[in-house]
Amino acid sequence: MAYVMSYVGAVPTTKKADYQAHAARMADVFKSHGATRIVECWGNMVPPGEVTSFPLAVQAGPDETVVFGWQEWPDKATHETGMKAAMSDPAMGNMGEVPINGKTMIFAGFDVLTDV
Repeated sequence: MAYVMSYVGAVPTTKKADYQAHAARMADVFKSHGATRIVECWGNMVPPGEVTSFPLAVQAGPDETVVFGWQEWPDKATHETGMKAAMSDPAMGNMGEVPINGKTMIFAGFDVLTDV
């Protein structure tokens, strides 16, 4: 069964190009370790909310944009093996400055139920 690792974070709005370049480098690493698809999304309609919302969840500041993305993997076992290999891949050490706030980034893994 397919497995999806998703994430939401906040990026300084002025760092959009940096984030896009970083995400492309990361995608190459994850794909080389078994991910079948990587999708990165830049928020353009992300309401702030009063009780719950993406911006609240990642503590996005007024000068930050919420990003959302996911990695598709053939199954959870491949994800676990691939993620471990990706984290020790020497290419990860050449990523430069990470333009996303890692302290407030949230992530989770999901089994795919429907894919139409």
